Amino acid sequence: MTFKTPDLCDEFESELGKTVRVVAPMFQRYGGRTSFSGQIVTLKIFEDNSLVREVFGEDGKGKVLVIDGGGSLRCALVGDQLAILANKNGWEGVVVYGCIRDSGDINGIDIGVRALNTHPQKTLKKGVGDKNVAVTFGGVTFNPGEYLYADEDGVLVSGKALI
Repeated sequence: MTFKTPDLCDEFESELGKTVRVVAPMFQRYGGRTSFSGQIVTLKIFEDNSLVREVFGEDGKGKVLVIDGGGSLRCALVGDQLAILANKNGWEGVVVYGCIRDSGDINGIDIGVRALNTHPQKTLKKGVGDKNVAVTFGGVTFNPGEYLYADEDGVLVSGKALI
């Protein structure tokens, strides 16, 4: 399934209303996939990635994990072991409003990753956070069950499947 986010913007934005919402250009690109899309699953966490492991342990075929990490730049929420687990379980990609680590290794894994930056330190493990709640960052609210499209030009969110 190939797409270009500029083409999706052109096709689904009109004067009558927007079908797509464009996320502010704030993310760095990592992972072996330059583009990815899927149905959104959300996590709202802060400096604790216990729930990321739990979610990536589930079937992720056709899904993208959106992690609201509060924009923290003090530790990494996803590393190579979690990316391997996500790939093994079929996840299309992950968008992290926070940091990742092991970026060189993640770049060799067939998964799409967007994150604010990298950080070498791991998180605490308290098991605290919320799953499948609306999260907002980058000027967009991400609702569970909506659709995310990411490529070299940006990240879009839509209430319906576009392709």
